[in-house]
Amino acid sequence: MYYIGLDIHKKSISFCVKDAGGQIYQQGKVAATRPHLDAWMQSLPQPWTAAMEATIFTGWIYDHLKPHAAAVKVAHPLMLRAIAASKKKNDRVDASKIADCLRCDFLPECYMDSLEIRERRRTLRYRSLLVRQVVQLKTRLASLLMETGVSYDRQQLHRLGFVSELLASKDATKSIRPLLRVSQDSILRLRHIESALIRSLERDPLLAERVCRLQTVPCGGRITALTWALEMDDISRFRSIRQAISYCGLCGDEQKSADKAVRTPLSKGRNKHIQHVLVEAAKLAPRYDPNLALLYAKEKQKGNANRATLAVARKILTYLLAVDREQRDFVPVGEFHVAGHKNRNEEKIKITRRAGCQVPPTAD
Repeated sequence: MYYIGLDIHKKSISFCVKDAGGQIYQQGKVAATRPHLDAWMQSLPQPWTAAMEATIFTGWIYDHLKPHAAAVKVAHPLMLRAIAASKKKNDRVDASKIADCLRCDFLPECYMDSLEIRERRRTLRYRSLLVRQVVQLKTRLASLLMETGVSYDRQQLHRLGFVSELLASKDATKSIRPLLRVSQDSILRLRHIESALIRSLERDPLLAERVCRLQTVPCGGRITALTWALEMDDISRFRSIRQAISYCGLCGDEQKSADKAVRTPLSKGRNKHIQHVLVEAAKLAPRYDPNLALLYAKEKQKGNANRATLAVARKILTYLLAVDREQRDFVPVGEFHVAGHKNRNEEKIKITRRAGCQVPPTAD
């Protein structure tokens, strides 16, 4: 087996090919294009396995190499730097160190989603960009009104017909009217594109059933369900709830030395997309679900509203994880026990009828 370390950049890829004994078989650079990679793979000894660092360019290279290799692995960048730290650093050295980590089984491998999930996740993250642009336009719209002394209600700013009413009135000055029209048209266009992207994901056969099931969770809307399905992907990779909480960034780092332990703020080593969605859902959850409202009130009594919100976010994560693992709709604890009691009664009645006995009346 030959082991290949790849140091990936936008225009070029540095590679180092080593045998099982650590001897360099081949070393150099190749252009980061599909035709050049095809020509390079024809010159490689067989069989071979490759490893690369996770970057923005990793996805397409991983997909292109995978059919031709015995295995292709992706390394976690931060963990790889901790293992392969060195004073001398360049592309050739980095590729060599990645090959050594792969050869010695020291590579800090990270999970690589399937191509189908990554394509749909790209669409969902693009939708987040559109939402941010809409918010920026509304903020700029508000600043235009404040600059010209036009009074407005902050809540009315989010209404679709607010700008049209403003243009119809005499409040808006002549100088800002063209800018108001441009802002309104841009906001409407971005909203239409956003809605179309969400509908396309909801109707996708790969996601439709799972998303419908996740929406049965309290305060689990379609954006929460879609984000969970596409950012978490395969739930079986999380062996415990704690691992899922850590991945979603709903806990802080722990720094412990001797008898002194310090809990830091929320960890930066997380999936920021799912973290943002879960925290936003947790802010609204106490208004709509009594159980989550009870949890929020209990945690808030300890003196910190942000920690209470995080506790609610962790509870929502627990619900989503359970629904995904069990592959069935969410059922509250009380209803679950009642349903279980009815099922047991129905089973007893069936057994009694099969035995030819009279069925006793039930209380319910």
